Amino acid sequence: MALRLYDTLRREKRDFIPNDPKRVTMYVCGPTVYNYAHVGNARPVVVFDVLFRVLRRTYGVDQVLYAANVTDVDDKINAKAAAEGVPIGVITARYLDAYHADMSALGSLKPTFEPRATQTMDAIIAMIERLVRNNAAYQAQGHVLFNTAAYSDYGRLSGRSMEDMIAGARVDVAPYKENPADFVLWKPSKTGEPEWPSPFGPGRPGWHIECSAMIEQNLGFPIDIHGGGNDLIFPHHENEMAQGICADHVPAYANYWLHNGFLNFDDEKMSKSLGNVVLVHDLVTRVQGEAIRWALLSAHYRQPLAWTDAVVVQARNSLDRLYGALRRAADVEPVGESPSPAFLEALDDDLNTPRAYAELHALAAQLETASGPERARIKGELLASARLIGFLQADPEAWFQGAADPDLRARVDALLSERAAARAGRDWAKADEIRDQLNALNIEVMDGPAGATWRIKERV
Repeated sequence: MALRLYDTLRREKRDFIPNDPKRVTMYVCGPTVYNYAHVGNARPVVVFDVLFRVLRRTYGVDQVLYAANVTDVDDKINAKAAAEGVPIGVITARYLDAYHADMSALGSLKPTFEPRATQTMDAIIAMIERLVRNNAAYQAQGHVLFNTAAYSDYGRLSGRSMEDMIAGARVDVAPYKENPADFVLWKPSKTGEPEWPSPFGPGRPGWHIECSAMIEQNLGFPIDIHGGGNDLIFPHHENEMAQGICADHVPAYANYWLHNGFLNFDDEKMSKSLGNVVLVHDLVTRVQGEAIRWALLSAHYRQPLAWTDAVVVQARNSLDRLYGALRRAADVEPVGESPSPAFLEALDDDLNTPRAYAELHALAAQLETASGPERARIKGELLASARLIGFLQADPEAWFQGAADPDLRARVDALLSERAAARAGRDWAKADEIRDQLNALNIEVMDGPAGATWRIKERV
């Protein structure tokens, strides 16, 4: 089965056919580094990491080029730098380092390119100049604005009318705009803010032009896939496509547009502006990264995902079952390095991770009952399938007990031995007393046919 992806522009699933199978290109809008990323920010990172992995398996590791940008000049960055009395680079370096560490903890691969706005100024200015020459942009009162009337398909990506786009964008309908929906490509910096020289006067770029210039500089037009959260469809991606096409009169900007659904918290979109955020930086200190990753992929990427403690607990329990099956098959050497056909079929169907999860559990169940060479083959398929999308990367014992130091391990093992002896002697009161001691150590005991195992409890 060929990889099929839902294209926002065409509003249908389409077979994925790259421009060049030896050079597959993907761009995803990355972070604005003025604070720690919340789990809503992490959802597109994890979703498009899965797609990156699937593409690399199909076309080859070196044939897939993935760019994820960094916005490192912005009003919020400027405000934080001013409040702390430091250059913007101090703020962006701090939070970009934290972002890298947090996304790595979630098992995301490093993109091929990670362009930064401040390092792309020449390309940004050159693209604006071409837009002005092509009568798709104009200068007014120190600003350069894109002329939305110059692009007849403006609104096609979002499917909105011009009236809806003007209302939805909450644009500043300044008197110098030729059309209410026109948007800024270059603007003067305020006093004390960073600025760059340009033919239009000193200043800095607007948000939308940064991505178009970074795509052109790192990947070239048209790219195969453009991704991001569905909150970016309008105005960001709509504006990107308009200016990118008008700058060079190219027939297409991206051949496939993919967008993930919101991550919701208490029935509202998770957002720093609303203050209803769960920071990845905090969460990874309490919950294993694979469990967070599992939770983020537990709903289909195009659907909204309600973030609750129960979702995280369920993710941990699902991984416990898979790791438990591997632990009980520790004496089996896996055979084969290919994911199961059913697992690949699920991913080829527009990255259907819930269906892929079901196949992982089916393989784990088969592993429990199989024997001989069949057991080795199933274990190989389970590992290859899970690892393709970033799971079962740890040793099973490390998964359950990885945060325990040697002293704690020794103490827990001794208590479990005492508890086993008490249960064998039918001294239930003593066994319960020992379980209470283990609970006090934040240890969860799991009784099974082969005896008791344990894990450290997480604080969700």
